[in-house]
Amino acid sequence: MGPKKGVISQSVKDVVQSLVDDDLVLKDKIGTSVYFWSLPSCAGNQLRTTYSKLESDLSNSKKRYMELVEQRDNLKRGREDSDEREDALEELKAVELRHKKLKEELAAYADSDPSALEAMKDATEVAHSAANRWTDNIFTLQQWCSSTFPQAKEQLEHMYREVGITEDFEYLQ
Repeated sequence: MGPKKGVISQSVKDVVQSLVDDDLVLKDKIGTSVYFWSLPSCAGNQLRTTYSKLESDLSNSKKRYMELVEQRDNLKRGREDSDEREDALEELKAVELRHKKLKEELAAYADSDPSALEAMKDATEVAHSAANRWTDNIFTLQQWCSSTFPQAKEQLEHMYREVGITEDFEYLQ
C-alpha cells in the first residue's frame, strides 16, 4: 500500500530504525519475522528512569560542591593575611632565591665534579683503545693489500698518502 500512495519503503525502514535506536520502539525477531511495538507504559518507565538518574546526578553534584566549598574554607583558615604570614612568604621567597643561586653555582662547578672527571677519563681510555684498534686494522689492511697486489705497490702508496696515511703513522701512546 505504501508505494501506491508515494511512500518509499526504505524511508519507513530508516524512520523505524531511528525510533529503535532512540529506544522509543522495541523490536524482536520471532522466527523469520521482525516485530516492532511500543507500549505507553514503556515510554513512562523510560522517563521515570531518566528522571531518577538525573536526580541522583544532581544530588551527587550538590554533595561534591558542598565538599569542595568546605575544603576551600578549611584551606583558607590558615591563610588569612597577617604580618606573620607575610614574613613567612618573604622568607620563603628569600630561601627559594638562595636555592636557585646555589644551584647555578653548583652548575658552574660541574666541570670539576669528581664523577664527571672519572667519566671523562673512562671515555678517554675507550677512545684511546678504539684509535689503536683502528690503527691496527689499517696496518692489517695495508699488509693484505701489499701481499695480494704486489704489482700495484706504487699506486697503493699514492692512495695511502691521499687519505692521510703517511710514514709517521703510528699507534697512540
